[in-house]
Amino acid sequence: MGREFSHIARRCERAVVTAYRELRDGGEADMQAFTACTTLYRIHHPEASMQEARRLVSEWIDHHIVRAAQTPTDGCACD
Repeated sequence: MGREFSHIARRCERAVVTAYRELRDGGEADMQAFTACTTLYRIHHPEASMQEARRLVSEWIDHHIVRAAQTPTDGCACD
């Protein structure tokens, strides 16, 4: 898994991906790391529903960590 995040334009997306990776590297279980990252996203975007936050966080984890893709995601509307 690569650690290059320079291609991630959104601060919230970069924060979520970095936090997830660091939590998992530190020994947190997948679900606890996911829940923490969902909370982190909602701190950046308090207007987002829990469902929207879970969808985006899971999309970002899959895209950047599981697939190690270097392409941008659709993500959220902020920049």
